[in-house]
Amino acid sequence: MKHVLTRARTPRPRHRATSALLAGALAASALTALATAPSAHAAETLLSQGKTATASSSEGAGYAASAAVDGNLGGTRWASDRSDPQWLMVDLGRTANLSRVVLTWESAYGKNYEIQASDNGTDWRSLKTVTGGDGGTDEVAVTGSGRYVRMLGTQRGTGYGYSLWEFQVYGSDDGTTPPPTGGAVKVTGSQGNWQLTVGGQPYRVKGLTWGPAVADAGRYMPDLKSMGVNTIRTWGTDGSTKPLLDAAAAQGIRVMNGFWLQPGGGPGSGGCVNYVTDTAYKSSMLTEFAKWVDAYKTHPATLMWNVGNESVLGLQNCYSGTELENQRNAYTTFVNDVAKKIHSIDPDHPVTSTDAWTGAWPYYKRNAPDLDVYSMNSYGDICRVRQDWEAGGYTKPYIITETGPAGEWETPKDANGVADEPTDVQKADGYTKAWNCITGHQGVALGATMFHYGTEHDFGGIWFNLVPDGLKRLSYYAVKKLYKGSTAGDNTPPVISGMTVSTPQNAPAGGQFTLRATVRDPDNDPLTYKVFLSGQYANGDKRLLDAPFRANGDGSFTVTAPEKLGVWKVYLQAEDGKGNAGIETRSVKVVAPPVAGTNLALNRPTTASSFQGSYGDCPCTPQNATDGKANTRWASDWSDPQWIQADLGSVRAFSRLQLVWDPAYAKAYQVQVSDDGNAWRTIHTQTAGNGDVDTIEAAASARYVRLQLTARGTGYGYSLYEFGVFG
Repeated sequence: MKHVLTRARTPRPRHRATSALLAGALAASALTALATAPSAHAAETLLSQGKTATASSSEGAGYAASAAVDGNLGGTRWASDRSDPQWLMVDLGRTANLSRVVLTWESAYGKNYEIQASDNGTDWRSLKTVTGGDGGTDEVAVTGSGRYVRMLGTQRGTGYGYSLWEFQVYGSDDGTTPPPTGGAVKVTGSQGNWQLTVGGQPYRVKGLTWGPAVADAGRYMPDLKSMGVNTIRTWGTDGSTKPLLDAAAAQGIRVMNGFWLQPGGGPGSGGCVNYVTDTAYKSSMLTEFAKWVDAYKTHPATLMWNVGNESVLGLQNCYSGTELENQRNAYTTFVNDVAKKIHSIDPDHPVTSTDAWTGAWPYYKRNAPDLDVYSMNSYGDICRVRQDWEAGGYTKPYIITETGPAGEWETPKDANGVADEPTDVQKADGYTKAWNCITGHQGVALGATMFHYGTEHDFGGIWFNLVPDGLKRLSYYAVKKLYKGSTAGDNTPPVISGMTVSTPQNAPAGGQFTLRATVRDPDNDPLTYKVFLSGQYANGDKRLLDAPFRANGDGSFTVTAPEKLGVWKVYLQAEDGKGNAGIETRSVKVVAPPVAGTNLALNRPTTASSFQGSYGDCPCTPQNATDGKANTRWASDWSDPQWIQADLGSVRAFSRLQLVWDPAYAKAYQVQVSDDGNAWRTIHTQTAGNGDVDTIEAAASARYVRLQLTARGTGYGYSLYEFGVFG
């Protein structure tokens, strides 16, 4: 059924300037529509004007989606590309009861379209279907609620796109899911029978730690709500926090506001402070925290305050022995001072403190009686937290502030000696196991903010993030099922199993290896693949770099190894085109490519202009460069020029050299040869070296082979793992 108030239109080519006459006609038509609206509309509110609008496309900067909600009827408009389907969406800012939508079309109108609503901007329900439209002004009566309202155009009425002067959504701003309301947050009950209450109502923390930028809070909060999340945790609170709190409140989500203290996270990062003597630091932090507690204590999103993160454990990286004990006692005493200060400013929200070691709890028990709740970060060993709490005789409940699959520090080592990362299936199971252990400790464990709603697509992001690069993992759906109770109807990610690497311990640098895996998609979606490499273990670079690869069509992929030696992580990512991804990873050790022939320099006398006797893994003598071992090296002084030479024992014919560089490489050098060690001739010159492995084709006959090193590639000296001469 068509719900329209029709006016006559003057057909014209679109995109010309609107005449004053047409603008007046449009305005008059809209006023007529409002004047003749049923009296029931008197209590309505125009909800859409000035709100954030987006669209499937726009014809250019002058026809942006925002022009359809700016109230400038007949003056500005949205215009789409010339194709079907297209859509225009407005974010009302919060859920509202909807009564009607008024669409004021430009000449390029929608013949068939739907009015849809959504709570999260992703999952849509149809409120009304319009067919046979003839443009003009369409007043569409609707029933339902939603935060997001969309016009989904399925058939255009002209050869152009869709174009709206105004898209007006009316209703009452008292939707079914209001933002958090006031009311004190309390820990109530007695020993072993506690609960958290908000405004007097029981509240179990179903949370995630927050990773995206504050500027993206409005974009991601609806997704968190759709997962059943009611709480997010942050590590820092300051003047930039308000937009995050506002976006959370709009979705009915509360925030555990964190305050950072040294040393925190990692554990032990962020510097070392002396809690026994540094009164200036403690005074500064106390003043800073108090400032933001006062600023946000009445914000409807505030759930509680969390002082410090993993610092009791982290202090071991700063101190030892008796001094470590003194620092831990001083730190937890300071946390108590902060808790007392917060309570004096804000008696309506609890205070907690997080650590990564239940061994921190005795310090809190002794020195921080003003904490309302303890908090703990625990991953693979999560189920021992209850055991340790019971054995410690504690009199405070706790919240798990980070948990999930086993971390890098907890998993066994693989054949290359690096942490064996769990599979996607194992990670998803890790969240389920953790939540079952938490909820199983009834009356004591008050919930969790599991780790991690992050979007980073790097080494740590693939290990822990639910949405790396915005792609949903199996773990995302595992958490959603735990918090919301069901994922029925969801399109879920591809599942990768049985992933192997053909040469896990000897992939040739710059050469190729084969990756194999079985991939299935539960929804039978067509899949696309990507392969990445991370140098986390080779050079400390956590990024994921695109790897050249070829899909062979039989579940195998031919991958080009990096030039740099060391252990790399290789990742296979399968995407279903529906916003989901399966990602698996294995380690691969990249070694110097084999060289034909005999290494004439192996274990031969080797000398150099200088060498480091004591630095890091040194002594790094010249002989280390010709001992055939990949884990020993020669390292020179940090100056130019330098040289290293091998005595082959007699004049020998050779055809190539292989130089395996440490990160301290040569940018410029010459290969020189001599029959007597005095008169030298140059057989190869390099002026733009980049390190890694240099395999040099240089045929000659000589007894002595020397590298004359003239320009370093780093601020260090020159360093070679191997200096091979092959004939």
